This record gives sequence, structure tokens and C-alpha cells, in this order.
Amino acid sequence: MHNNNRHKQGYNFTALVKAHPELSRFIIKNKFNSQDTIDFANPLAVKALNLSLLKSEYNIDFWNIPDGYLCPAIPGRVDYIHHLHDLLAATPNVLIPNKTPVNVLDIGTGASCIYPILGQRAYDWHFVASDIDPVSIKVAKQIISADKLLDKHIKCRLQPDSNHIFNGVIAKDEFYHLTLCNPPFHSSLAEATQGTTRKIRNLNKAKPPAKIQDKTLNFGGQKAELWCQGGELAFIGKMIKESKAYQKQVLWFTCLVSKKDHLSKLKLNLKNSQAKQVKVINMAQGQKISRFIAWSFYDVN
Repeated sequence: MHNNNRHKQGYNFTALVKAHPELSRFIIKNKFNSQDTIDFANPLAVKALNLSLLKSEYNIDFWNIPDGYLCPAIPGRVDYIHHLHDLLAATPNVLIPNKTPVNVLDIGTGASCIYPILGQRAYDWHFVASDIDPVSIKVAKQIISADKLLDKHIKCRLQPDSNHIFNGVIAKDEFYHLTLCNPPFHSSLAEATQGTTRKIRNLNKAKPPAKIQDKTLNFGGQKAELWCQGGELAFIGKMIKESKAYQKQVLWFTCLVSKKDHLSKLKLNLKNSQAKQVKVINMAQGQKISRFIAWSFYDVN
């Protein structure tokens, strides 16, 4: 993990239970090394773990999302934030004057609003958190309004048209140093369901199929969080196409890319869109390698 990631040493369950006692009822013993852990295929356990982490590490007292909405893994999410900070740190100061508040747009913030929360706590960034789902926006607003600093730094904005990404969200007079996004990467509901079932099996292979299927309905996220027509490649392609219209209002556009094989097509798309700078930043969490692509229409060298 990133050197600044406070979760790189793993979970201290003693401290986490102290911060949020409700977590204790989900703690089990790892069958391989007898250490404390949780069932990561249990959405209630993951939600309790997240709240424990937010309370103990980020001073967030209230965080709650509805059943069936994506429950993000905080260590991986904050890794993206830290690498984005590095991206800005490597950008010439003339483009980011000292003491200028960093403005960030989160595309598809979800009910959890996790990236704005972590970005505000880690670097005091200001956010616009957008989503096409009214329930996600309503829940995110509830979380934000419960904390004075979050309420000061984060504004939620409903995307009125699911056919657009930036259009309808970015106002004419706004400038963002960063956009970030964890895009829907499946191309259909059937593919998303298969992916969720496979993920649950990998997390807990000892569970019988019936138990796995029971949890699938409550694990992994809503439609807009998991899949869209054409999948990840089409979504990011649309993002690249729209970004040209906002090239003077955004310093760095960025988006997670789950499939490495998509990078060559995305780079070609960006070349054809005349992006002046394109970067692919790899991130490691244990044995898992993830990445995001970043592009700019500014001279950022």
C-alpha cells in the first residue's frame, strides 16, 4: 500500500472494537492462523468494520448506508486518495498556487460518499459528490450533515441525466484540480451477478451454495454501481469524450481501470482526444494490483 496509508499494517481489532463495540459480534478466528478477522462476505460485518475504521482513524461518528448498496473497502479507497495527492504534488506549482483549496469532483459517489470523506480527512480537500441515484445522494447528505467539517467541505449534486457524466454537474464558473471515479465495470446485470457470486465464493469457500446465493442479493451494490451498457470501457470512453468540453475547468481527470487490457484502447482514445498528458498509476494492496488512468489538457510537465 501507499506509504501514507494508515491501514498498511492490517487491522487492529482490539482498537477497532474499542472505537465501535458493535464490531465485536462479527469477529471470528482465521482458520489458517487463528488471528482475529471477520467474514468479508457478510455485508453487516463489513459495514461494522467500516464504521469502526472511520471512528478510530478518521474521527467520523456517523456513517450508515442502506442494505444492498456498495460497502467499500476503506484501505483500498484511501490508497487512491493518497496517489491522487502524489499526482498533484508532482504538478507544477504555477498550476496549483500555494494555499489554494484543492477542489475535487467525485463521479458516482454512492451512498457511502467514501472518497469525499477520506479526501477531506486526509488532505482537507473540498468535494462535489455526484451520483445519478437520488437515494445515494439523500444518504450521502445525511452522513455529511452529521459532521461539521464534512458539511463545510462536501457538497452533493444529483446528476439529472444518466447519459452524461460531467455535463449537468460541472457549473460554468467552477474549476476542479481533480476528478475521480470508481466506474461500473460490468456490462450487464447477469455479468455483475456472476462477478458478485464469484467474489463471495473466493471470500468464503466453505459456505454452501445456498448461503452464498442468499448473500449475493445484499452484497456488492446497486445497478449503477456495478454495471452499465458496454461496461467499464464504454463508461470511461464516454468520460474521455465529455472531458474535452471541460478541459479548461479540470486540471486532472482520473478514473480507476479494473481491467489492464483496457489501457491500450483508452490511451488511443485519449491520443485522439488530444490530451496533452496521460499517466497510468499502479496501486498495490497485498497481491492485488489496481490502477487508475489520469489525463490532462494542460501542459503539466
